Amino acid sequence: MELTLLTLGWIGLYAPLSLGAIGSMIGCLRGGMAACGAMLEVESGFGRFVGVAAMPSSQTIYGIVVTMALPTSISPGNSPGMFSLGVLSGAALLCSAIAQGTACAAAINVSKNKPEVFGISLAPAALIEGFAVFAFVFALVLAGRLPE
Repeated sequence: MELTLLTLGWIGLYAPLSLGAIGSMIGCLRGGMAACGAMLEVESGFGRFVGVAAMPSSQTIYGIVVTMALPTSISPGNSPGMFSLGVLSGAALLCSAIAQGTACAAAINVSKNKPEVFGISLAPAALIEGFAVFAFVFALVLAGRLPE
């Protein structure tokens, strides 16, 4: 029983980083594919498409910080909380990165045909980033409340 609890604690410790990174990879892939397609259709302004495609990478950074904020001493007393906090915050980062990549792809697709809406087309991606920040901040607060 104790080994199972400790295993869950270790999974929880690394879940925010790994799930955030997986989501960032998928999100950047979606944005990157849209950026590559847009480059075939426009004569200039490629840099902004690449920059937008990289927006979902922030969820990996959030996952790193949450992982570092979790207790490093894993015990049967804190393992259930670490597992729950790590997996759930990691899942939130994963989903937000994928959704943000989709929003970034849409922004790239619309702005290649209508460049004047580039800034406002990023609003959905910025809103999704806000939800990732909420998950990040609350995970940090709750990590401080886990028993050592």
